[in-house]
Amino acid sequence: MTTARSVAVFCGASLGRDPAWAEAARALGTGLAARGHTLVYGGGKVGLMGEVANAAAAAGGRVVGVIPEFLRRAEHAHTGIAVLEVTQSMHTRKQRMFDLADVFVSFAGGLGTLDETFEILTWRQLGMHEKPIVVCDIAGSGQALMGAIEAAIEMGFAKAELREMVTIVRSVSDLLDWLG
Repeated sequence: MTTARSVAVFCGASLGRDPAWAEAARALGTGLAARGHTLVYGGGKVGLMGEVANAAAAAGGRVVGVIPEFLRRAEHAHTGIAVLEVTQSMHTRKQRMFDLADVFVSFAGGLGTLDETFEILTWRQLGMHEKPIVVCDIAGSGQALMGAIEAAIEMGFAKAELREMVTIVRSVSDLLDWLG
């Protein structure tokens, strides 16, 4: 368990095939707001990103979106949130989200979600930060990520300590309890 003030959530710009992911994203947004956490996310109003942001904002939470200029149209930059920061690149987006967050949550999503999660995990592995990283494995959405980590360890490309740098939770309620 941790006491976080600001929670970065990496999640999809699509809803995915399982309705459980959208339902969980809404529960996460509502739960973060109810507990007084700031949501930091990718700045879009579509997909799971939009669901978590809309739910947090509707529940009175503070929502900070960080979106690169070139994605403002593709991900429909969210204008109904407290703060929308526009960056020049994906790299500066990730750095800004890192700067704003106390904790990182990897939620259901595609390659962008995996990229953001692996980058923040790599930074931790390299000793660049000690911030917690949580994989919220809703309906199996975190299995591919954890499988890649396990494969890297088993093949000798990563140390077993990498497992200790990631906390896995199986539900939004477990995640919210862990966040405090």
